Amino acid sequence: MPHVTVVRADNPGPMTLDGTRSYVLRAPGSASCVVVDPGPDDERHLATLAEAGPVELVLVTHRHADHTAGSARLHALTAAPVRAADPAHCHGGEPLRDGETIEAAGVRVDVLATPGHTADSVSFVVAAPGRPGASDPVVLTGDTVLGQGTTVIAEPDGSLRDYLASLDVLERVGEGRTGLPGHGPAIDDLGAAVRTYRAHRLERLEQVRAALAALGRAPGDAGAPDDAADAVVAHVYADVDPSVRRAARQSVVAQLAYLRDEHA
Repeated sequence: MPHVTVVRADNPGPMTLDGTRSYVLRAPGSASCVVVDPGPDDERHLATLAEAGPVELVLVTHRHADHTAGSARLHALTAAPVRAADPAHCHGGEPLRDGETIEAAGVRVDVLATPGHTADSVSFVVAAPGRPGASDPVVLTGDTVLGQGTTVIAEPDGSLRDYLASLDVLERVGEGRTGLPGHGPAIDDLGAAVRTYRAHRLERLEQVRAALAALGRAPGDAGAPDDAADAVVAHVYADVDPSVRRAARQSVVAQLAYLRDEHA
């Protein structure tokens, strides 16, 4: 695979696990590099990324601050354009487009729109074509598939319907390939991990249906009022750590919206 260096930010927490992973990509023999996800606005972390250069390009998987807060500073340090699907997180670069191919630092990066965690989430299929030692591509998944645990369907624009469709995309491109997530360790077989994710999501959805039935609510009325979400969280996520209860509630809101649309 193309040469990949992981630079983990010192921002551990319930939502970031052991810290956000920034990735430095370059083909064997390439002088320049591509940085994926600058991470938080941490001067030491950003200096490490800049010193890995010269940095030719910076790519962003999605808008959350633990991936993007350092973007402007890294752009200032390196003059490398920052590209993201959301124009608000571009610095000197154009927004990313689904299906486009980028060539930089001797690697080829295919951009895949994988919304669901957020509306602007993208994944990157990275290869070093024609380079000695290059083999199968790797897939950088941002927060769409994590190295451990599950992904929140984040408010305000997360979508379970979009997320399930994105899992289909990643299963196809990730079969037998290494997945490199924004948090947690590398994934040996991304296709297999996606199938586990999908099964978990569908199981949770059935638990939400059952919770609604226990509460005497019809799925078509699942989206309102807000107390429906709180009641379902109490039923379905009673065993989750309080530190991630807010994230669980966001996923429940997305599940309720999915059921509401299903019965519209």
